[in-house]
Amino acid sequence: MTGDGGGGVRLLFRFRFRSSIPDLHSTGCNNLLIIFMILYLTCSTSMTHVRASIHDYQNETFIHRSNSFFFHGGSEGLYASRVPSFNNTEDNSLNGKSFIRFESITFRRTKKSAENKNMMQQKTGLVEAIIVKVKDRNNIGGAYLNSDAICCTPEHADSGSCKVGEVIIRQNPDDPGGPKRIQTFFEGKNEETKMVLQTVDISSTGMYYLYFMFCDPELKDTTMSGRTLWRNPDGYLPGKMMPLMTFYGLMSLAYLFLGLFWFLRFVQYWKDIIQLHYHITSVIGLGMCEMALWYFEYSNFNSTGSRPMAITLWAVTFTAVKKTVSRLLILVVSMGYGVVRPTLGGITSRVYFLGVAYFVASEALELVEHLGNINDFSGKARLFLVLPVTLLDSCFILWIFSSLSKTLEKLQIRKSMAKLELYRKFTNSLAVTVLLSVLWIGYELYFNASDPLSELWRRAWIIPAFWTLLAYVILLVICILWAPSQNPTRYAYSEETGDEFDEEVVKLGGSGIKVSGDMSIMLERKDRKASVAADHHAFGGHGEDKEEDKRE
Repeated sequence: MTGDGGGGVRLLFRFRFRSSIPDLHSTGCNNLLIIFMILYLTCSTSMTHVRASIHDYQNETFIHRSNSFFFHGGSEGLYASRVPSFNNTEDNSLNGKSFIRFESITFRRTKKSAENKNMMQQKTGLVEAIIVKVKDRNNIGGAYLNSDAICCTPEHADSGSCKVGEVIIRQNPDDPGGPKRIQTFFEGKNEETKMVLQTVDISSTGMYYLYFMFCDPELKDTTMSGRTLWRNPDGYLPGKMMPLMTFYGLMSLAYLFLGLFWFLRFVQYWKDIIQLHYHITSVIGLGMCEMALWYFEYSNFNSTGSRPMAITLWAVTFTAVKKTVSRLLILVVSMGYGVVRPTLGGITSRVYFLGVAYFVASEALELVEHLGNINDFSGKARLFLVLPVTLLDSCFILWIFSSLSKTLEKLQIRKSMAKLELYRKFTNSLAVTVLLSVLWIGYELYFNASDPLSELWRRAWIIPAFWTLLAYVILLVICILWAPSQNPTRYAYSEETGDEFDEEVVKLGGSGIKVSGDMSIMLERKDRKASVAADHHAFGGHGEDKEEDKRE
């Protein structure tokens, strides 16, 4: 359709596939991180919605649009068959074939509508199944006839463009098989009719939409049941998800190699392990399990055409747990846990509370996205589930950068140059991550705004893949900076450096003199001095002893 005369079909497509961009405004730089998280969750959530390749219909109703009634039967990106033609064969010989199959499709009209028909008539009602590619959407409806109508009227029929009672379709000269129309008729006064079992071969790659439509107003309140199967040449996995299966397989290997590297370092320097290393190990293990579960979930989906409930549930749960533990790891590292402070002290309960709250909110959102009925998952329901996750993510972001600022300030005061350099590298890595995230969010917004009908479906997989890869990179940076080594004192917490002056050191008024509350530290220092003096005496170092005494 061109110009403003696009009419009913354009409205129909907009009704089903319109996209929205959140209208966010900032009143100051304090809101920047919150806006960042809202944009992130809005974009990443929108990319995970996908229907199963087996589309089930249970007493579905038709929506009135212009002079037609329609029901959206599904949409998927499909690759062209790798075989010349499709023949009805057994499932074990479907490799390389791409198709849409109609199974047990039943239409039921009202008793009143059936009684108004003549029993002797063979065709007393028409329902059409229309398969159309996105690029051919302008060929449905009367746009090329300068009409807003979708169904053929007597005026259109007089011009020989269509038949009364049918949907107006203009055949694509470059693709004689599309858009594809399949007709099913009611007979006599029958209230029910069944669609003939058919398989439509996919001969060209594209984003396909399926609509069931009728033009007769007397068929109002007609319902339909049944199912359709959509298959790509390599399986039932939708085209936009196919690359993700390979991606998750590669990410499983990436986590495996990272885990192997970490395990070898862990074993090599097991005497110098600190508590932080165990937390990093748990995140690596969770990431490895998460990627493996998603790979097997996609593989099973590809083989059967529907998402396996048990595997999907485990994958969703591991994702929520890993996201929670990863955020907690970054938070406690930013607080200086194991480096500046031995414990989290009184804030431990608040950290646990934030983690539990985030897990519950994230688990609920993931479950609804991957296990719920996507057709019924409205924008308001999605917003209701995304909002708690957004707020909690904002809390994490603000707390992380606030803690980093305090930790850097403490290290500068204590002049712990090795630890200060470590945290500067970590801070710079997080800053680069935030910058990349903001740039990618901008790309996502542009991608969603410029492709409301999923015409770029073959590139859609890179959107969720980026966030998975970014999380892996952050974990890799932490593993490199805090890797076990034979010199753990370069970053480990040490009492001798006065790392615990926040809790146990008291400042004398105006003097700046610090007195430790732990007498054992002073005794240990005296013991060490005595030991050093004894060693020097044993080797005849009397002159050095005198110099040492003078310095003390």
